[in-house]
Amino acid sequence: MSLGDPAGIGAEVIAKSWARRAEEALPRFFAVGEVAAIAAAWNGPVAVINEPAQAAAAFDTALPVIAIGNSAATDGEDDLVGARNALDALELAVGLTRSGAASGLVTGPVSKSRLHAVGFVHPGQTEFIAERCGVACELVAMMLTGPTLRVVPVTTHIPLAEVPGALSVERIVAKARAAVRGLQRQFGIDEPRVAVAGLNPHAGEQGALGREEIDIIAPAIERLLEEGMAATGPHPPDAMFSALRRADYDVALCMYHDQGLIPLKALHFEEGINVTLGLPIIRTSPDHGTAFDIAGKNIADPDAMIAAIRTAGECARRTAS
Repeated sequence: MSLGDPAGIGAEVIAKSWARRAEEALPRFFAVGEVAAIAAAWNGPVAVINEPAQAAAAFDTALPVIAIGNSAATDGEDDLVGARNALDALELAVGLTRSGAASGLVTGPVSKSRLHAVGFVHPGQTEFIAERCGVACELVAMMLTGPTLRVVPVTTHIPLAEVPGALSVERIVAKARAAVRGLQRQFGIDEPRVAVAGLNPHAGEQGALGREEIDIIAPAIERLLEEGMAATGPHPPDAMFSALRRADYDVALCMYHDQGLIPLKALHFEEGINVTLGLPIIRTSPDHGTAFDIAGKNIADPDAMIAAIRTAGECARRTAS
């Protein structure tokens, strides 16, 4: 687990997750990051380890941590020292997982603006991890998941005005393929059902409200059907997230970031997580940010981090079997 920005709540929610390891039946894990950040957020036991092989022996009595740096950041202080520390921890955590020293990766929250200020050139951690794994970003899908809904945005962190121009048949098909294969491999769903959202209100009203459904989305669905996938749509986005409709699919393929994340967070704000599909490794993360405003106040809810750890463990067991 990469700790994330040491001035955020990553250290706190990871430590609280370890404290609830028994009642939540969590798999063994270790953190990579700033030990001082954990000590500032939590007064529980910490075991500094030098390599992942030492984590199992330490886990029952202390939170195992591979120490990275000695940040001067304090709780809630969004600074460049913490950003560099977060990036170093992420780099090492990805490398350990790629090498097989860890069976999965859970990433803590970072400040993207501060990462960019220290030379980080990727839109987010997902793209960074994909590059380090040698996978093109177009072949990776960011799936946000909660107890009753999974969503995959076709476009992610771009301005809304750029979404129509960024959509293509090939991009939609690539994201759907990554989602289907990931659900099969990591979640044990043999024939995932994919509901594809329209872009425009009422899915375009047969062209009256936009032609993206006719020119791009429907042809992409046709190709998915030709490849044997259980795909339906384009569905009107304002209706497809009701409880009744959610029972008809395993994942919703959404055209832009907020189209999928608004219903996901409305339903599962405290327990939503991000699962990156299409990578050669298991990667999950809580679907929340650094929360600098509450860091150090011992009020951060660890439920999303616990869900991310549990899901990573479950996915790792499925892929190992």
